[in-house]
Amino acid sequence: MNEYTTAALVEPATTGNLTDLVVDNAREAPDAVQFSRRTGSDWVDVTAQQFHDEVSALAKGLMQAGIKAGDRIGLMAKTRYEWTLVDFAIWAAGAVCVPIYETSSAEQVQWILSDSEAVACFVETADHEATVAEVKGDLPKLEHVWVIEAGAVDALTTEGAGVSDSDLEARRTVAGPGDLATIIYTSGTTGRPKGCELTHSNFVDLAQNSVTDLREVVGQDEASTLLFLPLAHVFARFIEVLCVAGRVRMGHTADVKNLLDDLAAFKPTFILSVPRVFEKVYNSSVQKAEAAGKGKIFHAAADTAIAYSEALDPGGPGLVLKVKHALFDLLVYSKLRAALGGRVQYAVSGGAPLGARLGHFFRGIGVTILEGYGLTETTAPATVNTPEKLKIGTVGRPVPGVTVRVAEDGEVLVKGINVFRSYYKNPSATAEAITDGWFHTGDLGELDSEGFLRITGRKKEIIVTAGGKNVAPAVLEDRLRAHRLISQCMVVGDAQPYIACLITLDEEALPAWLEQKGKDHKPLHDLIGDPDLQAEVQAAVNDANKAVSKAESIKKFKILPVDFTEESGTLTPSLKLKRGVVMKEFAGEVDALY
Repeated sequence: MNEYTTAALVEPATTGNLTDLVVDNAREAPDAVQFSRRTGSDWVDVTAQQFHDEVSALAKGLMQAGIKAGDRIGLMAKTRYEWTLVDFAIWAAGAVCVPIYETSSAEQVQWILSDSEAVACFVETADHEATVAEVKGDLPKLEHVWVIEAGAVDALTTEGAGVSDSDLEARRTVAGPGDLATIIYTSGTTGRPKGCELTHSNFVDLAQNSVTDLREVVGQDEASTLLFLPLAHVFARFIEVLCVAGRVRMGHTADVKNLLDDLAAFKPTFILSVPRVFEKVYNSSVQKAEAAGKGKIFHAAADTAIAYSEALDPGGPGLVLKVKHALFDLLVYSKLRAALGGRVQYAVSGGAPLGARLGHFFRGIGVTILEGYGLTETTAPATVNTPEKLKIGTVGRPVPGVTVRVAEDGEVLVKGINVFRSYYKNPSATAEAITDGWFHTGDLGELDSEGFLRITGRKKEIIVTAGGKNVAPAVLEDRLRAHRLISQCMVVGDAQPYIACLITLDEEALPAWLEQKGKDHKPLHDLIGDPDLQAEVQAAVNDANKAVSKAESIKKFKILPVDFTEESGTLTPSLKLKRGVVMKEFAGEVDALY
């Protein structure tokens, strides 16, 4: 099969915009809890009516400050309640939100604000304000910088008190379904980010259809989620809209170090994350079990969970497996679910391939991961597994209202309600990306006979060895990153006689491993030559090589004394490798492998 369509469950909107979701919620369910807001150590509920009133008051403040319909406003902050409040207030004022990662450099901020022609910008902290101030001279259109932590929201709310409800309503309803809602700058692994224009209908139609399609996840009584991914990323942004559309209670936190404490307090029914977080949960669980002398029990429990999940699809587990699973549920699985807050039944994963083994493990312990696939240009999801239509190891079927096609060269193409309008002020890039309504993703994939998509690699990242062998690095890299000691890795070998790999270590996982091996703690630079460490990584490489042919397998590897990070410029904010940067920075290490 090379094309599959999922019919829309909700007809596309012909009038209105994103702010109608807020208005409808306040009118139809004013007392429903829409958010739980972090205040100190407590979570304070915010009803649909309260959120509507706060959005309206802030929108009036923006109007009073001179913001006009269609104006672009930057938003640079960590994931917090005010992010969502400001986002919807910008839309209620008829303006366009331009998100900026709070970790962005002054140069990145300057590019996004100047290219989008932003007239104002919300920032979270004084440090963010200082970053904008560095480049203010290059931003002639930027008139306002509002600092959230300096009380900007309250100040604007007070200033807007004189704006009438009728004036606000006139402004709120200016935008229609096809009008611009946001410009999201793709983090990009090469070159300057492109501004991706997403419309009100992109979000509204996709959210309304997804609420219906994922009713078992978002439609259950007291459905809730704790958002901890950056809202500057389209994945979290779509979930923000989905929660408002589905009247799902949502919380915000950016404190990933204390995430387990927040999950325990918030008790979400579903979460969304990237595969690296699920890998960390699994690996840290292994470490804790081994440190407590219960490694054998945990591994047996993990194997049972995977076997139990694998048996669910062909017809169900047998009696012996059911008994083992029930025993381990008491001893192990219930504790893992408790660590996630005790109520999580589903997790939505995106951003990178998860891997079938991890998918089966989590389903086996009672937390089904619904893996999906999409890009900024597809308003996040293009495909997703659902509780009713689930195939672990795939990224699911097209979401309702979307068609996926696999071209002759294997590239995944997408058409439907989720596809972006254009790249801002970049017609040549738009023409290159969209042909006859089909968005060319740049990813390679396969559709099975039931319409489930499997991503096999990235078109531009295909490595061609000196012997002419085409190798998709993602297959090897995803498998390697699943090892508890490996943080990041990059497969190399273009125009070389064989495939090799650069590997970085997870410094949080190292102490437990050293203790287990009875070794002294040393700086990472002094550890990488350790024979036992080399053997451990070699074992991970051998396991990854099982997924490919001999000609595609990794023949040599090099452990680096530093990690790939966003701060060093080797990862994008969504944790994708900047391969060109890594190749340039570690050219000597790559040369040494050959």
